[in-house]
Amino acid sequence: MTTICFALAVVMAAAGCVKADRVRAWRHGFNPSADELPSSAFVAGRAVFFVLAGIMAFQGFQLLAVSDDVSWSDSELTKAVQGATTALDARSYFEIDSVGNDIKSMIEDEVVQHGGGDAPQSGVDAFPADTNTAKDADYTIKADGAKAAFCMHVKRTESKDGGYTPPGVAGGEGTVTIPEYELAATVDEGEC
Repeated sequence: MTTICFALAVVMAAAGCVKADRVRAWRHGFNPSADELPSSAFVAGRAVFFVLAGIMAFQGFQLLAVSDDVSWSDSELTKAVQGATTALDARSYFEIDSVGNDIKSMIEDEVVQHGGGDAPQSGVDAFPADTNTAKDADYTIKADGAKAAFCMHVKRTESKDGGYTPPGVAGGEGTVTIPEYELAATVDEGEC
């Protein structure tokens, strides 16, 4: 679509550059009995062609900007994964999901947050390895449009601070403790 917009802009600009004498000769070849057009009609036609060429060029650049916003480049993903690794390393959190989906979601969210202004706000996937355990896990990070992939290694250890015990139903001591964990994250290039 972008190519079509730029091609139409070139065609419109070329049509605007055609001299009035050339158009009169073509017109006379097709319809010799037609009345002559005034020069003002050619000026107006030229203006219309140049305005249309400008509009098509503008639309082409807008489409380029949109296509950049929907796909990740390798450099955007590299920068985002490095930032996400730094953010996740030494982070503590309360366990929400016992099967590890909370870490997967945290990785995806952190990568998107560290993507920068030009990076898309979606399209990042963290694929857990089959050999993952509750304490030691690997995630392959990929993004739509990027050829690069990264392997993030996450170690999860229970915090020395214990966990969080919400108050009970009657306002007394709670019976359930939500464990708190600390993460240690490293990253390597390539899939896990």
